[in-house]
Amino acid sequence: MPKLGMVPIRRRQLVEAAIAVIHEDGFTRATVARIAKYAGISSGMVHHYFKDKDDLLFETMRHLLSELRADAVARLVAAQSPRGRIIAIIDACFGDKQFDGQIFSAWLALYGNARMSPRLQHILSIYHRRLRSSLLHDLRRMTEYNQALRIAEGIGAMMDGLWLRYALTGKPDDPEIPRALTRDYFAASLEQSFNAAREGLRVAS
Repeated sequence: MPKLGMVPIRRRQLVEAAIAVIHEDGFTRATVARIAKYAGISSGMVHHYFKDKDDLLFETMRHLLSELRADAVARLVAAQSPRGRIIAIIDACFGDKQFDGQIFSAWLALYGNARMSPRLQHILSIYHRRLRSSLLHDLRRMTEYNQALRIAEGIGAMMDGLWLRYALTGKPDDPEIPRALTRDYFAASLEQSFNAAREGLRVAS
């Protein structure tokens, strides 16, 4: 049995190996044997740390989401306003690291196969709920609830849509492109909500 102190180290090592193998060989060929070989350990040892391949892939997605969350939190701490916090979330979701070749391949593979895995679906649904909640938290400080909800849903759809495009055509030449497109959508939607509120006040008066 592995020493207790080695467990988190080996688990992290196997997650990183899974990301690399998915990038090099594709999701379907990312077998436990290939991942173990890349990590430099025997296939049998993998089962000391993960029940099966699905468990390892679930932990891989948790790792990716944890890295994304850490980046988002750091950006949010530095943000100076509700608008700045929304931009921080957008920039984190399309951060340069998210378009690293291995990370990008892993995200696309795990997203694409989540439909077949209830555990992956579950963790993705948690991510989407948290994203929506985080966006709403600051949007509600800038506009009324229904408008905030509409903009939050729009930003989420914009992110998913751009990721789908990149899944089909390849990652962008410059990660600033999706960031700028999503920030532009946010700014235009917020301005539209302000105009609607002003028009409503004008009509009421």
